[in-house]
Amino acid sequence: MKKIIIIYILFFVSISSVNAEIKRIISGNQNAKITIIAYESLTCSHCANFHKEVYPQLKKEYIDTGLAKIEFRHFPLDIAALNASKISQCKDGQNLEILERLYSNQQEWVKGKTIEEINNNLKKFIEKEGFKINFDECINNKEIEDFVLNDRIEGSKKFEINATPTIIINNKKFEKSLNYKNLKKSLEKLI
Repeated sequence: MKKIIIIYILFFVSISSVNAEIKRIISGNQNAKITIIAYESLTCSHCANFHKEVYPQLKKEYIDTGLAKIEFRHFPLDIAALNASKISQCKDGQNLEILERLYSNQQEWVKGKTIEEINNNLKKFIEKEGFKINFDECINNKEIEDFVLNDRIEGSKKFEINATPTIIINNKKFEKSLNYKNLKKSLEKLI
């Protein structure tokens, strides 16, 4: 699968400006002193763990207090993650909620032997959660696809990302073990 997505990126994605209407998934004060960027893949279990174990504390102490904002950027590691990323970008105003539900219920929709089975599980999950999305339209939307894949390309080029999750704090790659204690130490130095 990884080879397929890399080939896809190399041959079919042009690095061009993306439709300005597609917005980044951001939580927190737009003008916060600290900007955290999280490069993630929706099929990555470590990313789901970050959303369950680290993000709630980070949100409570830094994001909700206005000290930091977090931007979730896409770094799909396979076709299933690419499709889930497209779904997470498809409903402006609910993107963060969709992203959070996809991570918190990852095992519910990330199953199947083929991409068709996984897509079917993803579609059922989105419908069960009550999100009003035209699934097929989202999956086939070229502008959203370019937006998602451009995140991956930018992450690879600018920050040399090769694994998920990868955290960037004020444009510097967080190199320590990703847990709340280490993250907090780094953030405290910036306040």
